[in-house]
Amino acid sequence: MTSLEKPPVATSTVKWRFPTVHPEGRKYAAISLGITLLLTIVSNVLFWPMIGVTIWVLAFFRDPVRTTPQGDGLIVAPADGLVTMIQRVPVPRELIGDLGEAPLVRVSMFMSVFDVHINRTPIAGTIRQVVYISGKFLNADLDKASDENERQHIVVEGRPLADGSVRRIGFTQIAGLVARRIVPFVKPGDMVATGQRVGLIRFGSRVDVYLPDDCAPQVTLGQRTIAGETVIGRIDGVAVTGISQ
Repeated sequence: MTSLEKPPVATSTVKWRFPTVHPEGRKYAAISLGITLLLTIVSNVLFWPMIGVTIWVLAFFRDPVRTTPQGDGLIVAPADGLVTMIQRVPVPRELIGDLGEAPLVRVSMFMSVFDVHINRTPIAGTIRQVVYISGKFLNADLDKASDENERQHIVVEGRPLADGSVRRIGFTQIAGLVARRIVPFVKPGDMVATGQRVGLIRFGSRVDVYLPDDCAPQVTLGQRTIAGETVIGRIDGVAVTGISQ
């Protein structure tokens, strides 16, 4: 491009729209609406509170469009939520075969009942394993929830690098006090793009991501993440937060 040429200008526009409702949530909205109609027959006073519950159910299962950043070495957030922990911890035994035995930095994102609960893959690649483990329903904000709560581990193997090596990222969906169901959208062998939907958790929970040693955290404690958009790690980058050892 010469100094006389003008840079290209986008000719299209982007308009805001209401997020769609994931099919998993439509049946719950229908049940809530059915209860609303039945209770209205008994008492009109109950109509408006139940309409509020129905609207909340629709909002809980909202599935907004996300724009995923592109670039080599980026690891994006798998969940909407609050970054509550960034610390080096032992790798769960179910992930040792893929991630190794050495402790890794774990970034934990807590999802409240008001957050989007559809989870997305941090990197592009192939799903190596999806491991479901039954367990307790402790407060997902507790550190021991990673080991004791109902949870599901997912490992994604990235595309081969220039030197022929591959990188694997493991992350864990953890049920909480209210969450009673982890719903997977993928299975081992599936190919996924960065930010692709891989599952959801009902209703309020946490997601942990295990970063490889050559990946620097790009989030801070107390920061809010957006699934499929917020960069939480950068390969060979500079960390922007301290790590609790």
